[in-house]
Formats: sequence, structure tokens, C-alpha cells
Amino acid sequence: MNELTQVQYALDTFYFLICGALVMWMAAGFAMLESGLVRAKNTTEILTKNVALYAISCIMYLVCGYAIMYDGGMFLNGIMGIGDGYYAPSSDFFFQVVFVATAMSIVSGAVAERMKLWAFLVFAVVMTGFIYPMEGSWTWNGDAVFGMYVLGDLGFSDFAGSGIVHMAGASAALAGVLLLGPRKGKYGPKGQINAIPGANLPLATLGTFILWMGWFGFNGGSVLKVADAESSNAVAIVFLNTNAAAAAGAVAALILARLWFKKADLTMALNGALAGLVAITAEPSTPTPFLATVFGAIGGILVVFSIVTLDKLKIDDPVGAISVHGVVGLLGLLLVPITNDGATFFGQIVGALTIFVWVFGASFIVWAILKAVMGIRVSEEEEYEGVDLAECGMDAYPEFTMSK
Repeated sequence: MNELTQVQYALDTFYFLICGALVMWMAAGFAMLESGLVRAKNTTEILTKNVALYAISCIMYLVCGYAIMYDGGMFLNGIMGIGDGYYAPSSDFFFQVVFVATAMSIVSGAVAERMKLWAFLVFAVVMTGFIYPMEGSWTWNGDAVFGMYVLGDLGFSDFAGSGIVHMAGASAALAGVLLLGPRKGKYGPKGQINAIPGANLPLATLGTFILWMGWFGFNGGSVLKVADAESSNAVAIVFLNTNAAAAAGAVAALILARLWFKKADLTMALNGALAGLVAITAEPSTPTPFLATVFGAIGGILVVFSIVTLDKLKIDDPVGAISVHGVVGLLGLLLVPITNDGATFFGQIVGALTIFVWVFGASFIVWAILKAVMGIRVSEEEEYEGVDLAECGMDAYPEFTMSK
């Protein structure tokens, strides 16, 4: 390896690791966003879930997840050097593992305020160690799905994970929410929808900005390298398009909320920004900045309609995660062929169906088993008092919440 090649290798590796660190910082964004959008009495538990799920994701992906996704082995193979002797590059493992944690973080917010902590953590073990790595092997690794076809050969493309990460997380969340049921008091006996406001909108806003920042690593790191002119230009356009889509999503959602609800709804603006980010994630490198702005605006508009529709269907998602990451994740996949000649609408639809059917189906089975074995929902009394005391034995805001 000559000196120039060594420098390029070092720069590419350093860039990859820094992008991974930015994506890891998104864990803080999810924690702040979710803790801001739940009630004060449920804050400690949601923070505990976010810390624990990140740690579980790292362990399970190290033990078996990475090997399943990229080597075809099942247990203790790959990154640990056990089995067939395959050794994964450390930088690639680190970048991939923070994506796994992102997918799991999506589940956390959707099932907030009424799920048992330990049931959630057991599910996290299965999701990050098996369910996500399996669908990842059929998409980013290019393995055949059930031995029948390779998604990439059908024209499926997902640059940074609108479907593979975000829609997958939302699919797992939807399965859990359907079995869990809505929060007490969310829906009235005559079908009315009762708003349950979050406790700390400044925290939710901070969380959104952290996620927005981390997304530059999420999408930019997916270029995989930066130490040559072509790659550095690609990184620049990815950053530009990612930012443009987020900004357009926030503005579009805010305007629609003003027209529809007659108020500038902050939570819709926050989810609009995240929707714009999800929409552009499937392909941030080929659209023009103008098209990226349009795509982000479409995502911001769609997420408002989706949140309202799910509420009418009595699917209770306290943070709008299913709409942001699931509905708009699908949109992101369907937008790819507009600017990427290598993708087809048929391939995108087949890929989306493969991801949804596998993740939703497998997750539903795991949630159902957990419900039968240990229960997944806290008691009505514990839900009324708040899961902070029931699950963690402490309040996040002891001066402002009542505790025994």
C-alpha cells in the first residue's frame, strides 16, 4: 500500500467513524424527542428504554446480528472471529450497529406510556439480534429472499435506509401497538379523540434538532468514503439534499397544520422535519436540491395526514413514529425511481412488501408470545400513576409530579 493509498484509507475510515458517531448521537435525539412528547410521569421509563435498547443493540449485533446480516452465519460468527474465520472490518461494524439501534429506537416511542419495560427489552434482543439482520441480509447484503430472488436484481434500491431501517422499525412498532392497545383515556366511548399533550416541548424540539444533525452522518456516511473528488462531491450533495428535505418537511407540515387546525402546531412541525429526512433517506444522492425540497415537502404533508388518520383508526402512537418512519419510509422508497435510473417501481414495491411482511409478521409473533408469557402492558393502576414509579421507582420531575 503506497503512501497516497494509506492516506485515502485513513481519511475514509476516519470519515466513516465520525459519521457513525453522528448516528450514535441520534440515540440522544430519540431519547429527548420521546421524553418530551410523553407525560411527566412516564419520562424516566422512556429514558431507561432508550439507554438500554442502545446497549442491547450493540451487544446483540456484535454477538450474532452482523454475522447474520453480512456473512450468513447464525451465532458467534464474524466480528468475534468465531466460526468460519470471517472477520468484519471494525469501522463497518460500528457504522452498521448504530443503524440497528436507530431502528429499535423507533419502536420505543410508539409503545410509550403503557408497555412493560422488561417485555420491551426482551423484544429488543430479538429485533436487533435476528429480525432486523435478516431483512438487512436480503437488502443491503444482496442475499436471496427465501431462496427465490435477490431484491437488487429486481431494481430495489435504498441508499441509507428509508425502508431497511425506518420502515422496518415502524413495522415492528405497529405490531406491538396493535397488540398493546391505546392508552387509557385516549379515545372516548363515542369515538372522540382526546389529545394527551407531552410534558416538555423544549426537550422534544432539542431532540428533533439532534436527530436533524445526526442525519448528516446517517445519509452522508452511506456514501462510504470521502477521500477522492467524486466521493467528496457526492457527500456534499447528500448533505445539501438532506438538509433541504428536512427544512421543506418542517415548513410544509407547519403550513398544513395552520390551514387545517387553525394553529401553528409545533409537534406537527417537528414531525414534518423528521418526515422530510425519512423521505430523502432512500436516495439523497441523485435528486437535484429542488427535487429534494419537493420530496421533503411531500413527506411533511403526508405525515400530518397519516397522524390524523391513525388516530381516527384508534392506533395510538404517542410520538407519531409509525407515521414518520413507516408511512413516509414507504414514500421514500417509492420516490427513488424518479431520479435513480437503477431502481424500478416494481423493485421498490417488492422490497417494501418484503420488509414489511417479514418485520411485521415476525414482530407480531414475538409480541404475542411475550404477551402470553409475561404480559406486555402495565396494569391500569400503574398506567394511571405513571410507569416511572411502577417500572423504575423514581420520578423524572419529583418536584412537579405526585408520588407516594
